[in-house]
Parts: sequence; structure tokens; C-alpha cells
Amino acid sequence: MTHEFRLLIDGALVPGASRFDVVNPATGQAFAQCPKADAAMLDDAVAAAKRAFPAWAATPIDARAALVDRIATALEERTAEFAALLTREQGKPLDQATKEVRGSAFVLRAFSQMRIEPRVLREEGDSRVIEHRMPLGVIAAITPWNFPLILLVNKVAPALVAGNTMVCKPAPTTPLTTCLFGELCQQILPAGVVNILCDENELGPSLTTHPDIAKIAFTGSTATGKRVMAAAAGDLKRVTLELGGNDAAIVLDDVDATQVAAKVFEGAMRNAGQICVAIKRAYVPQTLYDEFCDELARLAREAVVDDGANQGAQIGPIQNRQQYEKVAALIEESRAWGTVIAGGAPLDRPGYFIPPTIVRDIGDDAPLVRDEQFGPVLPVLKYDDLDTLIGRVNGTEFGLGGTVWSNDLSRATEVASQVTTGTVWINQLMSIDPRIPFRGLKQSGMGTEMGQEGLEEYTQAQVIHAVPLGTA
Repeated sequence: MTHEFRLLIDGALVPGASRFDVVNPATGQAFAQCPKADAAMLDDAVAAAKRAFPAWAATPIDARAALVDRIATALEERTAEFAALLTREQGKPLDQATKEVRGSAFVLRAFSQMRIEPRVLREEGDSRVIEHRMPLGVIAAITPWNFPLILLVNKVAPALVAGNTMVCKPAPTTPLTTCLFGELCQQILPAGVVNILCDENELGPSLTTHPDIAKIAFTGSTATGKRVMAAAAGDLKRVTLELGGNDAAIVLDDVDATQVAAKVFEGAMRNAGQICVAIKRAYVPQTLYDEFCDELARLAREAVVDDGANQGAQIGPIQNRQQYEKVAALIEESRAWGTVIAGGAPLDRPGYFIPPTIVRDIGDDAPLVRDEQFGPVLPVLKYDDLDTLIGRVNGTEFGLGGTVWSNDLSRATEVASQVTTGTVWINQLMSIDPRIPFRGLKQSGMGTEMGQEGLEEYTQAQVIHAVPLGTA
């Protein structure tokens, strides 16, 4: 690849202190190099964001939002370029990469239309109490490898509209779309408002403990999220943590098994299962179980697993070798707990390909059921009693999302209300909208992304209580 990627520091696109390889997971081979920042560059980036903050915070919100909207337009104009790069570094099929790019533009535009208005809390005679919201300062955004672009703009858009400046650090296995996004920011935003650093996971502790960082917005694993939270505790930085999930699909007994199996399969296998709110375990009533499993197995056998750049590819590779080995080991271990009826072993070809794998007759204590697999493998569990099932579904440390499938919306809503997760979708998959709040419970995170609440997460509330002189 001939494009020369650069870091963005203080409005300038700069080479790194060194470079590192970026691997195409469909081949297992490096296809480009990424600039690598060092500790001095990190300090320079934070200092630049700190210098830029007063002027950016003082810029009227309509003007800030207009620039965010311009970034959305610039991203849309380069959709094909971004999507092709995203497929090469992340692995997802090109049509899914294109949707991520377009979705990222939609997120930018959605937040550009939101506003933060003062709120009158009380007005009695000459006494007036108003709540204002002020930007926090410099935001550190740390993003993962499964959706490297949209999970970046989920943070950039609200932070900028709210008046903050940023230092962004992508995952080292998918840094290039973030660098390319930095080129858009460099052309549109004032110097220092957005800074982008890449590393091989060396700079995280320095960034999360830096005294001039006001807030850390992190998406990633629960284990890493705990380390981020511990690092933030030293000077009480604000944190938003969007962490792992072990989302359950609850299938009720009034559905057509073939129809819903197709939906559950898509929800489990999209992006090769590498989605925090993917279906990670399916609970199916005894009366539908065999038919449901048979249909899942058929879909798995017929799915086209290939390089995401190839036409017709439905499921791409696992994004990196470490995750590939973890998923392969989980599948192998699951043979002692259940019956593999489709897939079951990595493909004998270059790259990190694991075919969609279905495991039936498996119990709640199996590691494949307890842990977040984050790959194209789905355990299918049976149940007889719905009341007992709710306890099984909720018996996990995670609480991000889930789905309920039924022809009776009232019944499905009642079931959904008993599931202890931040979001439950009924008869739909991962319907995430930037205008609607998204949050995790338990060890799936804290704070809110998306929606007006997600915008306000990048602000500090201040209450002003005013009365005329001489009346207090």
C-alpha cells in the first residue's frame, strides 16, 4: 500500500518516532506500516489539546457543530477509500465496512444537530436556579479493533460538539482508518482540537494517568476497562467505559423456528462475531430446539467465509492472531461440554479464518457460555421453564445487551423487562442509534454513550443560584 500514514499532533500530520507493521487478517501478512508515537509525542499531543481547549470551548456551539458536520461530509465523499482500508486492516466484508463508514458519518451528523441548553431548575420570585453544562477539557479516546472507525466517532462527535479537545489512540492492529480520519480533522478543525497517536500498546498507561487529561472514553474488554478505571482514580478523571458483553437471545415458543434462527445466526455471526452486542448465547424452548439447531447448522455450512475484499464474502477472518487462537481454543474446549454440529476448526488457509460454529446440548457452566467468545461461534441452550430461564440469562457478570424473539410483543416486553442489561431489543438486531442512549450494566461498563445523555457525559454540570443583592 502506497499511502503514507501520519500521526496528527497540533494540526500537523507528522511521521512517528518509528513505524510498525499492520497485518491484513485475511492473509496473515503485513500490508502497510503505521507511524508509532513515543512518550515525547504523547506529551506534545496532550499539550496541544490543552492549548487549543480555551478557544475551542469559547467557540459557539453552532460553529463547533458545523465543523463536525463538515467532517461527516468529507468522510462520506471518501467512503470507498475508507471502506477498502477498513476491510484490509479489520477483515470485515466490504459491504459491512461500507456500512460502518456511512454509519460513522451519520453519527457525526446526528451529534452535530444536538445542543446543550441551560436548564432552569427553579424560578420563584426574584430567585433563579439554572444548571449550565461546561466542557471538561482534554478527552482521551481509546478505541478497539472490531469497529475502529465508528467507535472512534462515537467519542469524537459528542466531545467536540460539547467543546472539548481530544487525544485519540486506536488499537495497534487497526490504526490506519484512524490515521486517515485524522487527515479529515487536519483539514477542517483548528490545530490541536483533535490529535491522533498510534502505538503498540506502550502509551496507554501514560495517557490514562496524564495529569492534563480530564476524561477517558474507552471501549474494549472488561479486563482492560478495569485497568483504565484504576488509572483514572489517581486524580479522579471522568470515565466512560463501554466494555464486554455476553448477550443472550431468548427465543419464545410462539415463533417460527426457521425464521428466527436466521435472525439469530446473523446476530451471532456479523463481523465474525466480533461485536460487543453480538448474540453470544441462544436460549431456545425444548419444543423448538432440534429444528432451531438444525437450521443454524445449515446456515453455518452454507455461509461464505472469505477475504472480506472478495465479492460474495459473508464472514471474514478474526481480526488478529491472539483473538484467533483464543476462539479456536474455546471451540476445542467446548467439545467436552456439548456437541459441535457445524464448523469446529480453523480453516486450512492463510489468514485467521474460523468458520461459523454451532454447539448444541451445552450447559450453563461451559466456558463457551460463561465467557465472551468474541468470534463466530454460538452455543445453543434449551429451556423448559421461562421463569427459571431468566435467572440463567442474568447469571453472568455482563449486562450489555440482549434480544427477545416472539410474536407476542406484550409477552416479549415483559420478558425483556426482567433481563438485567442496558439494552434489550425485541425482534431486531443491534439497532443502535446515536440519538438513543446506550449503556452497560454490571461489568459491561459505566456511563452513557449516544443520545443527549451521551453528549452530556462530556460536560460538567454547574448550578448557578442567583438572587438580588440584599435578599439573601
